[in-house]
Amino acid sequence: MDTTQLLKGVLDLTVLAVVESEDAYGYDIVRRLRDGGLTDVGDASVYGTLRRLYSAGALTSYVVPSESGPHRKYYGITPTGRAQLKQQSDDWTAFSTTVTTLLNKQRPQGVSA
Repeated sequence: MDTTQLLKGVLDLTVLAVVESEDAYGYDIVRRLRDGGLTDVGDASVYGTLRRLYSAGALTSYVVPSESGPHRKYYGITPTGRAQLKQQSDDWTAFSTTVTTLLNKQRPQGVSA
């Protein structure tokens, strides 16, 4: 299944989720998403999402100097971002429950997925 369109719909939610507990720099966020199972997520998509969420006030950013390479720009979640994460999490739960219910109603009794 091509998950590209599904990813577009949940990228804001998943990025906010991975920075909720700990601030992270861009590539670390990409790595966390991939380690979490979103293996098809693209670097450019995540960086675009970070810029958009930052512009919307959902994320804050700060630069941390590095002795072994370029400085890293870290992102953290703001109160606005936490509210967005809560709302989108609730929306996702309701939506996925509805889709799962519809899919289960389409299967004949006794037949598993």
